[in-house]
Amino acid sequence: MPHRPTLFRTTPIALLTATLLLAGCKPSAEQNQASTNMPAPEVNVITLQPQTLTLHTQLPGRTSAFRVAEVRPQVGGIIIKRFFREGSDVKAGQVLYQIDPATYEASLASAKASWERAQASEAIARLKAERYRDLSKTNGVSRQENDDAEASWKQAVADVASAKAAVDIARINVEYTKLKAPISGRIGKSTVTEGALVTAQQTTALTTIQQLDPLYVDVSQSSSDLLKLKKALSDGQLEKTGPQEAKVQLLMEDGSRYSESGKLQFSDVTVDEGTGSVTVRAIFANHDQQLLPGMFVRAELGEASVKDALLVPQLAVSHDPRGKATVLMVNAQGQVEQKAFETARSVNNSWLIKDGLSAGDQVIVNGSQKVQVGMKVKATPVDIATLTTNTPTAKQ
Repeated sequence: MPHRPTLFRTTPIALLTATLLLAGCKPSAEQNQASTNMPAPEVNVITLQPQTLTLHTQLPGRTSAFRVAEVRPQVGGIIIKRFFREGSDVKAGQVLYQIDPATYEASLASAKASWERAQASEAIARLKAERYRDLSKTNGVSRQENDDAEASWKQAVADVASAKAAVDIARINVEYTKLKAPISGRIGKSTVTEGALVTAQQTTALTTIQQLDPLYVDVSQSSSDLLKLKKALSDGQLEKTGPQEAKVQLLMEDGSRYSESGKLQFSDVTVDEGTGSVTVRAIFANHDQQLLPGMFVRAELGEASVKDALLVPQLAVSHDPRGKATVLMVNAQGQVEQKAFETARSVNNSWLIKDGLSAGDQVIVNGSQKVQVGMKVKATPVDIATLTTNTPTAKQ
């Protein structure tokens, strides 16, 4: 038989394998080409713009009554009547309690009788002294008798004064049986009821009256910061309501702003030796008695305005291992750059820039997690108002 050349037959399996190999190589090349043409990541930036900023200093504190009076009896006895409702407003001089006055009225009557008897004795002694004075001129009585008559009259005059003082004391004690309000204000709970026995000058107060209009706000501040506040006040950096009186606004416990403005006083302060802090007082009108003693509040002092202030949102700020504040920004070449800066104070949800950043810098506020320093990015400006509700007001 003639020799036939050997033919290589292509099986379906071989064709399938070759097809898969070609298919696998083709996408790899396309992916490499796509990676080189990948668009730059997009980030949101804000452009730092200078603005005029009104600075404020906030001081924590608590409210306290303008005047506090504890009502105590000055004479002893049985309480027979109470004339006020607990928690109501009372006026100065208003009768609060009535102590049984019977024994004190009797003492007053006795003192009046003694006074009248002393007056009668004084009249007799005076007439005798006048008569002896005339007789001594004609030697009708001895000199000794005249001197005795004069002395007896002067003693009777002293007895009258003593009796008069006893009447005054007895009358005062009768008046003290009516316990009156020493000041006007809001009265608290009563510690006694009708029928209770009270004693003069007892340690337990029967009730307490607090004057709530105006009201004090006691704030704590370090002695060094107090000196700065005094200097700011003398330099005219604080808004004033009078000589050496800074204008103060009040923030309530719930964050709302109190409608009335007050004035901060720097007089009569003492430095706490243990903490180095100073308690200073601000006075606020409290006509509707919205403020109550013991409330936690924050006193806010308005300072001078700062021109060309730069603010950066706190959400765009991070800190390096040394604690230095840093931001990611887009430079003129469209690349990501990290820059450190110094802060002066917080301003709501932003930082007031002290040094390190300049007007016109584009700070990344969104998308920083997908970029690295040196990477080319596409910067899309956003309005700072969409990131925070800042108003140009700084708080410390």
